[in-house]
Amino acid sequence: MLVKICGISDAAGLRATRDSGADFCGFVFFPPSPRAVTPAQAAALSAAVPGGPARVGLFVDPTDALLAEVLAALPLDIIQLHGEESPARCADIRQKFGRPVMKALGIAHATDLDALADYAPAVDHFLLDAKAPPGAALPGGNAAPFDWTLTAGRAIPRPWLLAGGLTPENVAQAIAASGAPGVDVSSGVEVARGVKDPVRIATFVAAAKAA
Repeated sequence: MLVKICGISDAAGLRATRDSGADFCGFVFFPPSPRAVTPAQAAALSAAVPGGPARVGLFVDPTDALLAEVLAALPLDIIQLHGEESPARCADIRQKFGRPVMKALGIAHATDLDALADYAPAVDHFLLDAKAPPGAALPGGNAAPFDWTLTAGRAIPRPWLLAGGLTPENVAQAIAASGAPGVDVSSGVEVARGVKDPVRIATFVAAAKAA
């Protein structure tokens, strides 16, 4: 079971992510998010807490200039695209920057999964998140789940993570219902919007790995 803790913005959160045995930590490079960090902040955090999980950078419709700026500051392991990027744009980013690409897709109905086939040749991982509600300021991190049974028994053409409304209390149920081989959490391990709780991080990782 792969576990990603997203929206890391302080050393305590990153240290808890590392020490709990999570597989990925996510830095958000999208200024409207309460979890956003600058390239310099992310680089300093990563240097202060060495080792541990793969570093993932979350971007929303990024320019090449932004991607280059972040990668110059912090050697990301994976580029996560959480905007309206097309399959062609995903393939372009993967080729230009030489990093695996994780594409986030918003899911509300079974038909939303049809896009997987179009994106599969262009990406290395999927993150299946609840589709943002109308008028939402953020494309993800809205603490809302989708119907986990939509993915049960469905062949997903790339390794994938389940996201959206996960908490330490419901992650085992979500894994059982969805068949997910990995999970991603942000708001579900926070004590306040954008503030990670080391205890909830450890509890979440343990619950997911036990499932």
